[in-house]
Amino acid sequence: MDTDNRFVQSGIVQADITSAIATLAETLRQSTVQVRTQRQGAGSGVIWSADGVVITNDHVVKGNSATVELADGQTLKATVTARNRQRDLVALKVAATGLFAGTLAKLSVGIADSTKLRVGELVVAIGNPWGVTGALTTGIIHSVKPQTASHNWIQADIQLAPGNSGGPLANAQGQIIGINTMIVQGRGFAIPSHVVQQFLSQGSDEPFLGITAQPVGVQVRRRLAIGLLLTAIEPQSPADRAGLQIGDVILGVRGSFFQSPHELVHLLENSNVGDGLSLEVMRNNQRLTVDVVLCSKTFQPQAA
Repeated sequence: MDTDNRFVQSGIVQADITSAIATLAETLRQSTVQVRTQRQGAGSGVIWSADGVVITNDHVVKGNSATVELADGQTLKATVTARNRQRDLVALKVAATGLFAGTLAKLSVGIADSTKLRVGELVVAIGNPWGVTGALTTGIIHSVKPQTASHNWIQADIQLAPGNSGGPLANAQGQIIGINTMIVQGRGFAIPSHVVQQFLSQGSDEPFLGITAQPVGVQVRRRLAIGLLLTAIEPQSPADRAGLQIGDVILGVRGSFFQSPHELVHLLENSNVGDGLSLEVMRNNQRLTVDVVLCSKTFQPQAA
């Protein structure tokens, strides 16, 4: 009798899990769109907010417009409102009222805090691989540490294919934790949701320093350190206005030395327009601190 009960309970649990996954898939499908451009073919995207903001990858949309197809087959014209090529992100805007009305309102997908992810968590991805609409695949989080010093990634043991780019990576609760972007050695790489939120808050107004630099090795306190040798400085840029000079070597930021030549890029990607940076600089074998205030690349200095 006990054995029979265990079989019954096991069958109930399996049915519950199957039902939960099917419901999760349907929820995510409602917020996943197909993004098409004339030159790039098709990719995926995510309805990020009820006012018609759609997030996808920069490599999916190369022009200033795209066509977005919703889960119900409705086709909408979309325009690019923000782009960040370094982060491989594009924000699209569709002119539609009641986008989250009806069924979609009941299945509204939330955005989770990707900074709290743990290795081993179950994840699911929805996209349009090889033209198959709304395909689902599952896996686990393999790593949430930076894979390069210039970019944060969620790395998952999950099967993705061309057409998944720009689609959602979600947790077991159906909350979006990232945007699927590429496949490396069989693993999926996704841009974390907190990076997407940061991108949206900045739009195309990216913090700008205005330098060209190359990594060099320098002697600091009798040891070899990593530095960035300035080979060009853009006129009227934050670097120029702060007094940085060609030939200066940036050693670090806020009193800490660089551990990688990509750290400054990573820092700029995670900064905002108006932030101040205290750069540790070597000039003519003398160390000094240069304070820089980041501005937008579109900033135009005004006469006093």
